[in-house]
Amino acid sequence: MILVTILIQNPDKRKKVLYGGLAFVSSVFIGYLFYGIVIIQFFKVFAEILRQNSSIIYSVLAVLAMVIGALNIKDFFMYKPGGIATEMPIFMRPKVKKITQKATSPKGAFIIGFLITLFLLPCTIGPYIVASGLLSELGILFALPWLLYYNIIFVLPMLIIVGLIYKGFARVEEVSGWKERNIKYLHLIAGILLFLVGLALLMGWL
Repeated sequence: MILVTILIQNPDKRKKVLYGGLAFVSSVFIGYLFYGIVIIQFFKVFAEILRQNSSIIYSVLAVLAMVIGALNIKDFFMYKPGGIATEMPIFMRPKVKKITQKATSPKGAFIIGFLITLFLLPCTIGPYIVASGLLSELGILFALPWLLYYNIIFVLPMLIIVGLIYKGFARVEEVSGWKERNIKYLHLIAGILLFLVGLALLMGWL
């Protein structure tokens, strides 16, 4: 977990842990909000084409959600680190670790947060495209509250981790260990939710 790598730089300095963690989470939030606006704008540029083929677009988004969901569910039964569309590719991880080890200050954590979002895109862009594609019909102004809500949910686990470590309820090593022990179940939950969203879209329930 990238956030854990940043937090472990100053495990005994709670304020640095708090400020560094919040800086990183804030940059991830802003970065993904920007990506969402770009994706929605992309859909809006082709609005006329989308309107004429709305049923096809919804079907494509539905199938995409179901495929990503199925890949996550597969990881529960046959887990392999760096799974396609579900985790950061293995070959990227040494580079990301090297970058995050340079985050020795809140400012550094904030800047690195933006860079990290680029590495995270391969395993997170699928659900985001589905969500942004659905929101594109609302326009940027009306879609923005939903984008904010989506990204708050996205970074909420990170904020909880930062808070737990800052308050002393958990150590960095314990959080990292918990994540590794339960990674299969996290994939299963994410997979079921995504698959159900895709199924609902395909059946016209959404």
